[in-house]
Amino acid sequence: MLSFQIPSGEDTSQVRLLHDLAKIHATFDDPNLVSRAGLVPVMALAQRAGLGDLAGEHVRIARRCGVNPQVKVPGIVAGMIGGADSIDDLDLLRHGAMGALFGGVRAPSTLGSFLRSFTWGNVLQLGKVSRLVLGELARRAPLLPSKDVLAFVDIDSQQKRVYGHKKQGAGFGHTKIQGKSLLVRGLNALVATISTPLGAPVIAGIRLRGGTANSARGAASFVAGAVPTARAAGCTGTIVVRMDSAFYSAVACGAVRRTGAFFSVTVAMNPHVRAAIAAIPGDSWTPIRYPRAIWDDQLRAWVSDAEVAEVPYTAFTSKKSGAITARLIVRRVRDLNRQAAAGQDELFDVWRYHAVFTDSPFMMLQAEAQHRDHAIVEQVLADWASGPLAHLPSGSFPANAAWLALAAISHNLLRAAGALASLAYGKARGATIRADLIDVAARIARHGRGHITLHLPEEWHHEAEWMNLFEAATGPPARAA
Repeated sequence: MLSFQIPSGEDTSQVRLLHDLAKIHATFDDPNLVSRAGLVPVMALAQRAGLGDLAGEHVRIARRCGVNPQVKVPGIVAGMIGGADSIDDLDLLRHGAMGALFGGVRAPSTLGSFLRSFTWGNVLQLGKVSRLVLGELARRAPLLPSKDVLAFVDIDSQQKRVYGHKKQGAGFGHTKIQGKSLLVRGLNALVATISTPLGAPVIAGIRLRGGTANSARGAASFVAGAVPTARAAGCTGTIVVRMDSAFYSAVACGAVRRTGAFFSVTVAMNPHVRAAIAAIPGDSWTPIRYPRAIWDDQLRAWVSDAEVAEVPYTAFTSKKSGAITARLIVRRVRDLNRQAAAGQDELFDVWRYHAVFTDSPFMMLQAEAQHRDHAIVEQVLADWASGPLAHLPSGSFPANAAWLALAAISHNLLRAAGALASLAYGKARGATIRADLIDVAARIARHGRGHITLHLPEEWHHEAEWMNLFEAATGPPARAA
């Protein structure tokens, strides 16, 4: 019989306080401390990208509380980068020595009144500011590596749940939660992201819609704006626009073609598609094995094997002059027999099919793998859910639309900050960048003629990355990326 004896003595398996609890005291009285020193380099980057100047130039609000957008827009963006997910949370900018580092900080009530003064036209003006800032950030930071060769524009929508009975535009729409389609009361956000095979996604465009909006409503005009935004951000090579089956329409695919990009859209299984799949010869299927197994919602299992084939296909033949001829790339996965273990063997193979309609110039296996990576857009939606889009904070629809546009600017700034810090942070989640590079406490010390030094914690575990960001954002301007 084996026996183990726990050694006596001091337990070293836990972090313990070194002082008696009665001798520990706390007080909030230091005017020289800041809790989010990472806002200094990030907002310096925003200033060099012209965020405040562009807001003052393009956002013209007629209402009384809409004055000074060149001050209030950066203020809200800074609050979102610091972790604010509601209007009240914007008060995090007003503590300690923040007033010595940043000028023009406004109270949350003032910023809330500013948001409520927006009209839909002002929201569109703010969207233009977001696109211009993205283009400038792409020139100042390695946001999208290899963007001059290949870039992807991903279009998707999200039904954001709201709870207030007086939310303007709120309605019931479908969304997926843990693989199940549910009817949720909320507002619908249409989002376009830009990514490359080596770079994490940034936001090219955002549009808030009523909760009852169909996913594809307004998709053509949205695509027509997203692709030029990608071009302005330096994506001068091949651009592939990826969409799910909700956007499978002649209008959306035609809009992509008119911009000079290529489309790749998931196809819903209709009789025409099934007939095209049934006509594929048995020897045309190419086996593939995923480098990493993927979760199949229908099988409720991990899948690592599939087969792929393609055929020419003409879609939208019922539309007058809307027919489009391209490639139908089909991936099939064996439908596993759940009763095999109980002795019910299969008589023949059963397959489930996933089809993609595309005019991509890439080879079949490349095009199919690239389309599966459309799921990268979910990374942006997850970042928002753990950040500024945890709530849509106002009862006013234009105010919530403006909040969404400002969240897009804050996302792109965080992405640029991560790319300047290190290669790893260039692809890290927004919450990780915020925890490691933004939420760092510091004490300020004034010396000389207006000089300020930030004293940060000794042996901070991401000191090198923080200093990379600080020097890139506040040092002499570097050559455009």
